[in-house]
Amino acid sequence: MSLNLDSAKNIAKVLTESLPYIQKFTGCTMVIKYGGNAMVDETLKQGFARDIVLMKLVGMNPIVVHGGGPQIGRVLEQLNIESNFVDGLRVTDSRTMDVVEMVLGGLVNKEIVSLLNKNQGKAVGVTGKDGKLITAKKLKITGTASEHANGDEIDIGHVGEVVSINTEVLDMMKDTDFIPVIAPIGTDDEGASYNINADSVAGELAKVLGAEKLILLTNVAGVQDKKGNVLTGLSIKQVDKLIADKTLQGGMLPKVACALDAVKGGVHSAHIIDGRVEHAVLLEIFTDEGVGTLITKSGLNKD
Repeated sequence: MSLNLDSAKNIAKVLTESLPYIQKFTGCTMVIKYGGNAMVDETLKQGFARDIVLMKLVGMNPIVVHGGGPQIGRVLEQLNIESNFVDGLRVTDSRTMDVVEMVLGGLVNKEIVSLLNKNQGKAVGVTGKDGKLITAKKLKITGTASEHANGDEIDIGHVGEVVSINTEVLDMMKDTDFIPVIAPIGTDDEGASYNINADSVAGELAKVLGAEKLILLTNVAGVQDKKGNVLTGLSIKQVDKLIADKTLQGGMLPKVACALDAVKGGVHSAHIIDGRVEHAVLLEIFTDEGVGTLITKSGLNKD
C-alpha cells in the first residue's frame, strides 16, 4: 500500500530526528528493565521487540532485564500455593522459590528470547546464576507496615539483594550480535537461590557496566507533579525535593530511588517511561520529546 504525502513526510521527519541520537549512542550500553503492560499486551510486546532489535542493529548494546510477578502469581495459584507479601515483597519459601526459578528463568525468559528472535534478533537468555553473573545475599527487612510496626526483622525467605555482578558473560556478548535477556535470580556462595527485584538488578547492572542509560518501563506516564503533569529533565537535587515534599509517594518511590542510585553511580541518565505506549523505548531514545521522565546528575531544567 502506498503512503500518502503527509505520512511520508512524517516518517522522514522521524528518521532525520533519530539520526543524531543513533550517531551519539552507537557503541553505548543501554540497560532496559522490561515489565508491566509492555510485557503482556501483544501489540506492545511486538513493539518492544522491534525497538530492541533496532537498537542492536544500529550499533547500540541493549541488555534486557525482566520481571514476572503476575506470571509467578498465576502459577502459584494454579499450584494452590498461597502468595503472601510483606511491605510489597513476596514471601518466598523454598517451594515458592522453585516456582520463581521455573517461571522467571524458564517460561518468561524464554518467551522474551523467542519474541526477540522472531523479530530477527539474536537473543540469549540467562539468569543471574549463569556464569555467576549475580552474587546475592538474603534481603533483611524490618516491618514498616502497620501490622509489622514494631520494627523487628522479618524473614521473607529467598528474597535477595545484589552483592556483586560478574560482567564476564555480558562482556563476551558486547561486540557480537547477541542480545542478553536476564532473569533477576541470584545465588550466594553456598549455592542458595534468591529472587531479586528486577529494577534493582537493572540498576546495578547499569552501574557496573558503565551504561549510557538505564530505562525502566512502567505502567504510568512517568514522574508526575501534584497536578499530574509529567516531569522530565530532572536533576538529582530536584528529585530529592519531590521526595521531601511528598510529591513522590507509593509505588513510584522505589523506581525513582533505583534511578537516582544509578545516576549517582555513574550512569549518564535514567529514564522512567510509559510502557503502555507502543515503541516506548524507541521514542524515548530516538526523539526529542520522549515518553516519560529523564533524570540526570545535573538535569536539563533550572533548580
